[in-house]
This record gives sequence, C-alpha cells and structure tokens, in this order.
Amino acid sequence: MSECQQTDKPVAAVIGGSSGIGAAISARLDRDGHRVVVVGSRPESDVRELLSGLTEGDYVRADLRDQAAADSVVASALDLHGRLDVVVYSAGATTRIPHPDIDLVTDEVWDRILTLNLIAPWRIIRAAAPALRRSQDGAFVVVGALAGADVGGSSIPYAVSKAAVHHMCKLLGAALGPEVRVNAVAPGFIETPWTDGWDALRNSVIGKAPLARVGVPDDVADLVAGLIASKYVTGQTVVIDGGLSLIP
Repeated sequence: MSECQQTDKPVAAVIGGSSGIGAAISARLDRDGHRVVVVGSRPESDVRELLSGLTEGDYVRADLRDQAAADSVVASALDLHGRLDVVVYSAGATTRIPHPDIDLVTDEVWDRILTLNLIAPWRIIRAAAPALRRSQDGAFVVVGALAGADVGGSSIPYAVSKAAVHHMCKLLGAALGPEVRVNAVAPGFIETPWTDGWDALRNSVIGKAPLARVGVPDDVADLVAGLIASKYVTGQTVVIDGGLSLIP
C-alpha cells in the first residue's frame, strides 16, 4: 500500500476489483483520473500485474464474508487518501444449479450467495455512506445481473440475490440523495472466468441478441463509468445485454 496521503483526485474503491469485470472497472476509473483502491480476497502478490497497470492504485485484501470487512475496507481507503468518493461493488458468488433441481439448493448455497451478493454490498454502502456524503458527489454502483431483472440465471438463489440488490439500490437512491447517487448495472452474458465452458449459452446469446455478440468486461466498465459521471441519475438498474432481453 501507499503511505497515507491526502489526494486532490477523487478516490474510488472497487470491491472485487482484481479480476474479470471488476478489473476492467478498476482500469477504466484509473484512466478517468481516480485514485483506485482495489479490494479483493487474493494475496497482493497475485494482483501485482493489475496494480502495475494503474497510474495510481492501491490494494486492500478483505474477506467480504466477514462482518467487519466493510468497516475495514472503508477505513483503509480513508487512511490511504483521506477521502472516498466512489464505491463500486463487483464481487459476488454463484453456483450453477438448473432451476427445476430445487433439492440441490441447500441452505448453505443460499447463505453463501446472499452473503456475497446482497449482505456484503449492504454492509459496504452502510460503512461508506458518511465518507460518500462528505464528498458531496458520492456515487455507489453495484454490478448486478440480467438474471435479477429477467427470468434466468445460473441458479434461483443467484437470480433472487441480484433482484434484491437491484431493489436495494432503488431504495438507497431515494434514501441517500442528494449527496450520494446509488445505481446498479445488470449485465447479461459477459466473457469472464465465470463463463468459461458455457459454450452452449454463449452461442445461443450470439444467435439471439440484436447486437449478435456476447459482452466483454470493458463494456460493463464503460457503463459503470457513465453512471458515475451522470449527475442526474440515481436509484436505477441499467441492463447491458446486447439487447438479448428484447427478444421474446
């Protein structure tokens, strides 16, 4: 980590920012002029390549299943830079379970998915709210999923967790304005390590979606950056799926 220093640049913490969509968001916000605090569960040695590609970046390791992690992450960002202006939550969990196989959906599956996809972002926004309010232009963006806005998804618990986090962002948009804007993005099929081996679904999306391709992490990063820059948008969930959800 860097030594503690007050910065004139806006500071963005990207939770789950070391791989996949989160890494693309970290890189995009760095290019947009933010000091980026990347938050992940892996050792710092595993993310050196990402950090070396950032103009100004720091890494905070955290286990988001831990109730104390949110307070620790926010405190670390403030200790490093004295301010926090943007938080993006891009961490999460899933399990591939066909929806009809309800006997495979154990309490452990529910607990793990809800903890990382719903409870952890709630804890993060609750911990970050005072700093985001002080910013006077605070923004919180959650990476949700098309599964939470439509029918589908890798499992019922996953889809339910994303629907819940979308609705949470709507409620928080009303509760935290005007100082803090809260929004969500809902990606469809995005090429990440999560989707390795999903060839049948990938081909189906390419065949059906009006834009005739699947998404890449930079597509989501562009949308997240746009929501952070959009000063008159809050409480919204924006679908990014190449138009797939337009097809009956």
